[in-house]
Amino acid sequence: MLGENAPIAVITGAARGIGAATALRLARDGWALLLIDACRPQPPIPYGMPDPDDLEAVADACLRQGAAGVRTRIADVGDPGLPALVRAGLAGRTPAAAIAVAGVIHGADAWATSDDAWDVLLRVNLHGVRRLAEATVPAMIAAGTGRFVAVASAAGLRGMRKLGAYSAAKAAVIGYVRALAADLDGTGVTANAICPGSTRGAMLEASAAIYGLPDQERFAEQQLARRLLEPAEIAEAIHWLCSPAGSGCTGAVIPVDGGLTV
Repeated sequence: MLGENAPIAVITGAARGIGAATALRLARDGWALLLIDACRPQPPIPYGMPDPDDLEAVADACLRQGAAGVRTRIADVGDPGLPALVRAGLAGRTPAAAIAVAGVIHGADAWATSDDAWDVLLRVNLHGVRRLAEATVPAMIAAGTGRFVAVASAAGLRGMRKLGAYSAAKAAVIGYVRALAADLDGTGVTANAICPGSTRGAMLEASAAIYGLPDQERFAEQQLARRLLEPAEIAEAIHWLCSPAGSGCTGAVIPVDGGLTV
């Protein structure tokens, strides 16, 4: 059960990385959580995806951290059926926050990216964001309050080799969130995007393979902080946007990138 008096957050891509870190951060504040992840391979994405046990492990950890109830759902975020699945998981409750974290990466020259790669990058990275908005924003508008946060990328703000399709999808997320914020004018609902830099995890390890690097640690060299970011650092920014302290932000695109895009 989801706590009746607790705010509810819906989080996609929750089985690991930034999604899991965000769930744990909100859990410590007593939020109730609906956690969503596909938990299956995403061909032609070449690296492994989390499995259902990973998602359940995050849910258990959130309960231990103080979450006021957790539900999990296995679903592809780009599926047209996602809004109905989310609404069923909320069981009539209105989410206080919807956080679109699910994402995948694939590398190739901009002119040589396969149709299959384009399809999955746009389906997960872009359409997963708009499906979550379709699932949650109408109820937030009716309630007169709510926070929508999408995780884009520093690659949506600057050109990066071998990431044409990924960059295009993430830049589209930024444009979508800005337009969403404009559509939410005066409703009491905010929409913002976070743009992480090189953040430790499976996606960054896959990025190292794209560039022929020995490991993800090499990406620390490209950020002014001279270190990789941790998923928990991105989660703190998301938490701030979902807290009362973040009430003045809407339509914002916030780099949390260790100085990558300066």
